Amino acid sequence: MADQSSGSSDVRDPRALRALAHPTRLALLEALLVHGPLTATEASGQVGESPANCSWHLRQLARYGFVAEAGGGRGRQRPWRLVHTEVTRSSREDEANPELRYAAELLSDVYLDRELGKLHRYRRRRPAEPPEWFDVALFSQRLAWLTADELAEVSARTEAILERFTPRFGDPVLRPAGARLVRLLLFGFPDDPVPPRRASRPEPEGNLELPLIPPRKGSYEPPETVTP
Repeated sequence: MADQSSGSSDVRDPRALRALAHPTRLALLEALLVHGPLTATEASGQVGESPANCSWHLRQLARYGFVAEAGGGRGRQRPWRLVHTEVTRSSREDEANPELRYAAELLSDVYLDRELGKLHRYRRRRPAEPPEWFDVALFSQRLAWLTADELAEVSARTEAILERFTPRFGDPVLRPAGARLVRLLLFGFPDDPVPPRRASRPEPEGNLELPLIPPRKGSYEPPETVTP
């Protein structure tokens, strides 16, 4: 089924961001991206919710312009489509708006919880994966000293690689035999400030002589050794 959505949307309305901050709604958006237009009944089979619940969440998403009716059908049998394939967050300048910043952080928390939950479920089923998939799954973490421009280059190159596969969402014919939906989650951010290395103290020269400290009154004193 051809994808009827287009482009990306830069969301700057705190109410719209809060509307997205729900795992069922994120799941519905993903189902529409993967499968194309769906009715609430069809979507329920993809996200594990009742048709009535899916219908209500789809209407809320439509209220803020994330989905729209695809035409045809009535009630829960009317199909819904994505309006945009990608939703971007606010810009740096918008961080000055406390309400917008809170809504964006709320959405990020829900999104990360959902993605990490999927990662944990994959790890539990990984032993049952075919060898060709077991061997290529990515689990990588590393540290690197980068400038801001170099981190931007890493991001741009990664996006360029993944952009090659974007058309496969809109046209299943482009998907090679054996292709599966793969989740790719990339983080790249400056770490906490590294504390300066503390200078080591110089070793004292010669033998270290400790002062003799007489025993305190009432403390244990070993008995004198008597030589026979």
